[in-house]
Amino acid sequence: MAQYLDMELTKSAYKLMHDMVKVKPGESVLVTIDSIGDFRVAEEIVKIADALGAKAMLAWHSTPKGYGALTMEYLPEPLIACADKTDVWIELNDQWLLYSPIWDKAVTNGRTRQVMLGGLGIERIVRNIGMIDMDAQKDFQTRLTQLTKETTEVRITNKAGTDVTFKNDPNRPINNEIDYSTPGAHFLIGQIGWAPIEDSINGRIAFDGALSGGGDLELGVLSETITYVVEKGRIVEFEGGKLAKRVKDYFASLNDPNMYIAAHVCYGCSPNAKLEGCTTEDERIWGSTEWGFGHQGPNYSGGAPRVAKSHVDGISLDCSVWLDGQLILDTGKFIHPDLAELAKKLGK
Repeated sequence: MAQYLDMELTKSAYKLMHDMVKVKPGESVLVTIDSIGDFRVAEEIVKIADALGAKAMLAWHSTPKGYGALTMEYLPEPLIACADKTDVWIELNDQWLLYSPIWDKAVTNGRTRQVMLGGLGIERIVRNIGMIDMDAQKDFQTRLTQLTKETTEVRITNKAGTDVTFKNDPNRPINNEIDYSTPGAHFLIGQIGWAPIEDSINGRIAFDGALSGGGDLELGVLSETITYVVEKGRIVEFEGGKLAKRVKDYFASLNDPNMYIAAHVCYGCSPNAKLEGCTTEDERIWGSTEWGFGHQGPNYSGGAPRVAKSHVDGISLDCSVWLDGQLILDTGKFIHPDLAELAKKLGK
């Protein structure tokens, strides 16, 4: 019997595995999903992988509590053993294996293409992959990546109180999330992320969109602003109301100094993303910026991971961004001439 968005889900899964991951006959494909994820998405991706000639396996397991290294005590040993023994790993986990020790191994083995799509249900994968004009999206993201790569100094503000500055390291990679065909870490399209020079990050980062750290810090869409005061790349104070205190207490409970260090900053640039409490989609809201603190992957550092017990992401809405003094994003609207023209093709 036909189910809701059956055809759209199949098209989206095919687009993911054939066009983006570029699965080849004979390759091994692992799909992981925890028990609160949308099983139909996982099932469809595995079926498409099999139809493309891959040797596909679906690992459905009980839901961990927390992100990254905090998931390890909950994971079955067979999953731990196989995560870095595959050509492709599609992660659909609501509680992310991203930034865990097995993820670190998989994205540095020179073989595995790890694609993080944590928490995406049917509507979200259809909206953020299936309904995207890939050619127009690629053109926009490529130009934004180029502008950022050429920049030394960046300033970001928003009406909630963000006002942070930092410098870029030209030798560090910039993650332009659209092509999943090479070994390493990959994420949902509609985002460009990189790691600034940590010691250069100073100011206030106000999260008024969403915040997520997994487990007890799965806050979702925020009812009040949470502000990090950052000095030389490290959180020195949390400001706000009850939610800010909850975040402060959670960080303290982990007893890990690396949790307070900035791991990355990202642009949100998906034309279809909605703010609904799923971080994987939330942090791609058009015109937003997102900061992660804690574990830093090699895709950001350009070298070895900076290990931390977990990872916390927060989203700032309707941002303004200056690249070497030039305003390219004005309260959520890309105004750089090249970007503005390319955005029109995406309906923005």
